[in-house]
Amino acid sequence: MQYSDISPATQAYVDRNLLKRATQNNILGQFGQNKVLPSRSTKTMIMRRYNRLATAVTPLVEGVTPTGKTLTKTDISVTIQQYGDFITITDVILDTHTDPVLQESGDILGEQAGETWDVLRFGILKAGTNVLYANGTTRATVNNVVTRDQLRTSVRILKKQLAKPITNIIKAGPNIGTLPIPKAFILVCHSDAQPDFERMTDWKPVQQYPSAMGLIEGEAGSVGEIRVVFDNNCTPWADSGTTASTYSTLSTTGTNSDVYPMLVFGADAYGTVALAGKNAVSTFVNNPKSITGDELAQRGSVGWKGYTATIILNDAFMLRIETALKG
Repeated sequence: MQYSDISPATQAYVDRNLLKRATQNNILGQFGQNKVLPSRSTKTMIMRRYNRLATAVTPLVEGVTPTGKTLTKTDISVTIQQYGDFITITDVILDTHTDPVLQESGDILGEQAGETWDVLRFGILKAGTNVLYANGTTRATVNNVVTRDQLRTSVRILKKQLAKPITNIIKAGPNIGTLPIPKAFILVCHSDAQPDFERMTDWKPVQQYPSAMGLIEGEAGSVGEIRVVFDNNCTPWADSGTTASTYSTLSTTGTNSDVYPMLVFGADAYGTVALAGKNAVSTFVNNPKSITGDELAQRGSVGWKGYTATIILNDAFMLRIETALKG
């Protein structure tokens, strides 16, 4: 017998330690500025940056007041959007099922919310304007693997544009706050790239770190001043490069290289905005109850909803490497 696509286990022993699901991490929420929009205000937040002043290298003249400078500013606005989902649970499931369905439903929805936030953030951040190709000058010409020299070049570009290394990350969990880390630039990419990093001569896996203190969620290792974090929501552009067979690169169809984005950034490159609360997500549990349209209290639900937005604050502090991966 089947109830709401979930069949109860009958006439068999069921291990109550349910199997673990394959879940994606909410990686990109760790590195941006974390802003909170007060409730009952507006859906739009304006982030303001006062611009640098030119250096004052002209000597002062005795008795003469210099011209002085005027503050200039850059305003960046971002509008939050609402997202959410729910699972329907029937009274029969609650009354007869051998598994803790209500708890499992809440866990599944929590994972979905975190992954949703991460996918939304990646969609914004991969559209940055600074790009470095593993080879060629466009995405369509990529069929080679990123090199150690290109990683050095990406750091040089960011430093030239006055990007600063990241020294704090947003700590996940019920008590959200910041966590200090040794300063570094961050590279986020799909875990498919791990073999290519491991082939680099100065790749250092996290197992060789002197201490686990300040370890970033998803971090696999480091190369020079870059700490490498894997996030499988950073999906490639399938078959968007050129001939895969030239360098035996990964390809969805076996014809053209898949092109993977690697996001390299320093501090204050982007920001995330939530509507009040620490994580902008509210959960809802509705047990079956007698209401119009469900007079026999046969249906309940577990769900979540929340507001979020992601915005690039300074394109100069972020760079996207587009690369193929070795097959």
